[in-house]
Amino acid sequence: MKFLCLTASLLISLTMNAFAIEARRPLPLPVLDPPASGQSFQKIVLSGGCFWGVQAVFEHMSGVKKALSGYAGGDKDTATYALVSTGSTGHAESVEVTYDPKRVSLGQILQVFFSVAHDPTQRDMQGPDEGPQYRSAVFVDTKEQQEIVTQYIDQLTAAKLFSSPITTKVEIGKIFYPAESYHQDYLVHNPTKPYIIFNDLPKLDNLRRLYPKYYVATPTLTTDQSK
Repeated sequence: MKFLCLTASLLISLTMNAFAIEARRPLPLPVLDPPASGQSFQKIVLSGGCFWGVQAVFEHMSGVKKALSGYAGGDKDTATYALVSTGSTGHAESVEVTYDPKRVSLGQILQVFFSVAHDPTQRDMQGPDEGPQYRSAVFVDTKEQQEIVTQYIDQLTAAKLFSSPITTKVEIGKIFYPAESYHQDYLVHNPTKPYIIFNDLPKLDNLRRLYPKYYVATPTLTTDQSK
């Protein structure tokens, strides 16, 4: 049975799993984390379950200019919520993170992604949501990004920091497609929904507690053009 982001609140309340305990400690930074070339903003696409919570985490991270919910891994014609939710499109619910490399590194973004934004040990699922559209993945544009992510996964695996194997896939050369407008800034607009309360607000709490230097109280929303 496949659960969508709109899973009933009773099912949600029963899915508080062991990752909530594992994520109570910070992860080390990647050993390989070179300064980004050039001075322009950089992008990385992250997939870790329902995009609502992943987007919210990075909207509260210092140095992030924009976090946009969307789809990656499949074709343009199937990049809609209705089709992606079937699990047959090749897409994963994803978040395109645009960041300022002068203020935050790719390594710091990956540190947060693997520790508080999602559970990288869950295969084709995340919490109450099941299916390949909820897989753990990082979509990269360059060989340099691919090497940084791959070596970080190897580093975390060698350190045995998780009780189960990391399942995150590194995928290169896939196009990101923005999601429908009603999915953008979802946590900000729906903070009292049971799904958000049980699954996503704890992620923000962990970001604030584990990485206080990264956390900013006021989120940078997709509609914010002032930054």
